[in-house]
Amino acid sequence: MLSANAAELVRATLPAVGAELETITARFYDTMFADHPELLDGLFNRGNQRSGEQRKALAGAVAAFAVALLDNPGERPDALLARIAHKHAAVGVTDDQYVIVHKYLFGAIAEVLGEAVTPEVAAAWDEVYWLMAGALIAMEARIYAEAGARDGATWRPWRVVERREETADAMSLVLHPLGDDPVPPARPGQYVSVRVTMPDGVRQLRQYSVSGHGADGRRSITVKRVRAGERPEGEVSTLLHDTVREGDELTLSAPFGDVALDDGDAPLVLVSAGIGCTPIAAMLSHLAEAGSGRRVLVLHADRARSHHALREQMERHTDALPGAERIFWYESADGEDARAGRMDLDGVEIPEGAVAYMCGPVEFMRAARAGLIAAGVAPRDIHYEVFGPDLWLGAA
Repeated sequence: MLSANAAELVRATLPAVGAELETITARFYDTMFADHPELLDGLFNRGNQRSGEQRKALAGAVAAFAVALLDNPGERPDALLARIAHKHAAVGVTDDQYVIVHKYLFGAIAEVLGEAVTPEVAAAWDEVYWLMAGALIAMEARIYAEAGARDGATWRPWRVVERREETADAMSLVLHPLGDDPVPPARPGQYVSVRVTMPDGVRQLRQYSVSGHGADGRRSITVKRVRAGERPEGEVSTLLHDTVREGDELTLSAPFGDVALDDGDAPLVLVSAGIGCTPIAAMLSHLAEAGSGRRVLVLHADRARSHHALREQMERHTDALPGAERIFWYESADGEDARAGRMDLDGVEIPEGAVAYMCGPVEFMRAARAGLIAAGVAPRDIHYEVFGPDLWLGAA
């Protein structure tokens, strides 16, 4: 809880700080990486740094946390923090790194806002930062403990035992754990980090949903190649597509992610678009393997049938569930067993009392969320997963 004096100062300065947050975070990253270039090796996603997505996500998280403290002073916004904590655990963030971040973030605030940052204002925002950092450190410690790890050491080698081409731009890798240590289980919907060394020697991490499970601890990930276009070419997805073959070894983290299918008997609505089908496919697989009798409505949108990764897996497991049905939308349906165009929930019967899980582009999920709420799904029962920095924080 913020002290009364700090809350007053944060409320008064939030508009000014908020207006400059992207400038502040840009300056923060520039100065921090200049002094600590090692942080770009195996911790920060340099693709998101180049695109600006990481600084937007950091700015949104800080602003959303400050607003939550002011709006609900007696509560800690754990729902907001849980997603960040899992993302941090997936890349191995450690307690000491919060001290480094504090130094450069507050240096950037002072540099950008200048004389407006009085000692009293700085102390008030210092309270905000350490409330957020302290809560995240505690959450991450629990997450690491659940994964059987300490200080971010969640990594282990896995062998690629099968490579399956799902579409022209998506492949699945079936992986078998190496070594004798127990494998932390992955809850349906969670993701793992894959750590690779790029041609220039820098290590990079990317997160991929666990899209399937198998015998002897095997698990699958499905990787979509990010081609140059509206955004730069994905350097890790391209490397994996071009170089990884059966028999190769990959370094994976333990599974993380706060958006995982909960057991229960409430009806489910599973909503996805594009490669966002990967956590949904894992949830369907889990339900089918458990012989679930829950009512399940599967909704997926894609450019075309040929672009729909894991389509056969989703169809097979939906068909295996007695209470499940599916509706697919393809922008180029061509008379297939799918609806033409983009997903439209008008006329779709959403089960009463449903719990929804979504994954896909943020704008797609905004529209789907609005449609679900209009159909009677409670906002608290709509859960979403975002690939990459969460640019939706504070807006969903």
